Amino acid sequence: MTVKENRDIKRKLNVINYAKKIGNVNKACRYYGISKSIYYVWIERYKQYGDVGLINNKPCPENLKLRTPKHIEEKVIYLRKNGFSS
Repeated sequence: MTVKENRDIKRKLNVINYAKKIGNVNKACRYYGISKSIYYVWIERYKQYGDVGLINNKPCPENLKLRTPKHIEEKVIYLRKNGFSS
């Protein structure tokens, strides 16, 4: 696992364990600045998949049809690096 993945797992486990410790999900969610619905999503993923379920996933696959064509991307990068006059 990467450092970022380990950090995600650790943070989410801290929230889960804190909620168990104080016995109040509302207070734990407020303390960590997350919604209760997110907390319960994390709990379900943790029950199903263990630590691996707490790793952040991309919300959806990248849509290559929406990507700017490579030749235009290269022109924009060139203009940003070298400046342009109008």
